[in-house]
Amino acid sequence: GSPRRLLLVSNSTLHGGGYLGHCQQHIKSFLGEKVKRVLFVPYALHDRDAYARTAREKFESLGYGLDSIHESCDPVEAVRKSEAIFIGGGNTFRLLKALYDNCLIQEIRKRVLEDGIPYMGSSAGTNVATISINTTNDMPIVYPPSLQALGLVPFNINPHYLDPDAKSTHMGETREERIRQYHEEPDTPPVLGLREGAMLLVEGDKATLQGVTGARLFLRGKKPTEHEPGTDFSFLLTDSNLPNL
Repeated sequence: GSPRRLLLVSNSTLHGGGYLGHCQQHIKSFLGEKVKRVLFVPYALHDRDAYARTAREKFESLGYGLDSIHESCDPVEAVRKSEAIFIGGGNTFRLLKALYDNCLIQEIRKRVLEDGIPYMGSSAGTNVATISINTTNDMPIVYPPSLQALGLVPFNINPHYLDPDAKSTHMGETREERIRQYHEEPDTPPVLGLREGAMLLVEGDKATLQGVTGARLFLRGKKPTEHEPGTDFSFLLTDSNLPNL
């Protein structure tokens, strides 16, 4: 079995709470006592210094040191020496382009899939943990060399999944319709719609839905299904092989 350990969070901030407040107990349980320092990747936001300060304050309050990769003169070496990696939210296209620009795709894959260090993502950081960023909600403000992402799991995720508002007069496509359009293309993988407050814990070949809200699963050619926290999603990890990126 794979040694991978992932905590894939839909959103960094939940209404009424502070940064990572809704999932801080999950973070402590996930990282445990062995991890002393976390390598933070702030590439999804323009102001990396401010982003690192926010993340550092939170992780230090939980008992962990935090190093931001943008402060390292050698990002590849920073990944190779890291005990755990946290990639934060922001614009997914900007994030993925920076990962490619800094030659980090294969390095992060190796650390997580082979060496088994914990990987945590929120929002855009969750998007890039999957096969591709095709199901992000973000605008393509920059152009990464590929939409293929880290491929730590063999499916895609749609963070911040929104249900249609029955009272809304907005006639644009719903999130469900957009995911259906994605599945109209051949050979497209499952898409897990994570609502605000939901997260997916992956431990080896086991995946479990956690948090306070549910998720909606989209499989190509099938009706979407609704799932509550505690759902075992391990079949998503075993039904298809990890892509050879």
